Amino acid sequence: MGASAVATATSANAPSRALRAKREAPSSPIRTDRNAAVSASWVSVKSRVLTKLIKQLLAQRPPRANSLIITIYGDMIAPHGGTVWLGSFIKLAQPLGLNPRMVRTSVFRLSREKWLVSEQIGRRSYYSLTATGRRRFEHAYRRIYEDPRGAWQGDWQLVLTPREGLAPALRESLRKELQWEGFAAIAPGVMAHPSAQSDSLLDILQGTGTHDKVVVLQAHTLGALAGRPLKELAEQCWNLVQVAAGYQSFIGRFRAVAKVLRGTSALDPEQCFVVRALLMHEFRRVQLRDPQLPRQLLPTEWPGDSARDLCSEIYRLCQQRAEEHLMNVLETADGPLPPATDSFYARFGGLQTTAVPQGPALSTAPQPQEFQ
Repeated sequence: MGASAVATATSANAPSRALRAKREAPSSPIRTDRNAAVSASWVSVKSRVLTKLIKQLLAQRPPRANSLIITIYGDMIAPHGGTVWLGSFIKLAQPLGLNPRMVRTSVFRLSREKWLVSEQIGRRSYYSLTATGRRRFEHAYRRIYEDPRGAWQGDWQLVLTPREGLAPALRESLRKELQWEGFAAIAPGVMAHPSAQSDSLLDILQGTGTHDKVVVLQAHTLGALAGRPLKELAEQCWNLVQVAAGYQSFIGRFRAVAKVLRGTSALDPEQCFVVRALLMHEFRRVQLRDPQLPRQLLPTEWPGDSARDLCSEIYRLCQQRAEEHLMNVLETADGPLPPATDSFYARFGGLQTTAVPQGPALSTAPQPQEFQ
């Protein structure tokens, strides 16, 4: 059929089609955007002050895409089953300044580094944390959501590495894993941490394949637990001045955010998601440098306590709205995200357990011909 014939047919049928569409509209809504059918309870107005603070946070210290994605997966996606469609994750990350190309490049690199694993279902790619990624996340976040510093009785864990029999690459891998867990070199070939808990240490030794290549000892302090020599050792080996500076910087960056959140009655879900992502990304960065020493070995008025209290408060203020945003944006192969696990609500001593509304039903319209 020629172009003129097509135009004539279209023109002739236009009135009847328009009338038919008008009659059918109430009973057959067509969804083109998953966010188009948002419940009334989710409608809110973005805070201009909070928008300004978010821009400042992003400009002052732009987060690295790889690290920020791991923060989002560990803090937000893991409690909801741990697997999401890449296309929905790209949409989730846009308010954080990550464009689609950056996200695709980062998840590819994280897959090569064994943090993420992908599964292809049809034309869609779904990404999850690997078992190794989950282990790394659990080690890092175990001390973020709950303060592990109990009453110290003077116990120590020591890891002795032999001069020979340990390949340089393996030695370096073990050193990094132990440092992430708060260990420090107190003498050549001796890594130590003042703790009696050995579960994390055994996991590290098994994960690095060094359980049969190093010597692990438990020791006990003789004499005063808060004596001057011990405090001097802690300051020299763990660089507590730098850790304290990191906490003070965190407090300075997020104090104003907490003030705005306290004074806002109707928080915006997307803004709460962005604040929570930046909050946990920054707090995680500081926490990875904190060896979690007992209070007896820390300076007086340790800023880590104030930083933890501030982080907990902001997390609680953003929790429900941020969860609504996740449920509304992210998709799995089976539909919307499943509810968060019980362990999520145990974070920071207990979170609000009010049910979060499920996201809108998935559209059955044909998907664009693009791999994501």
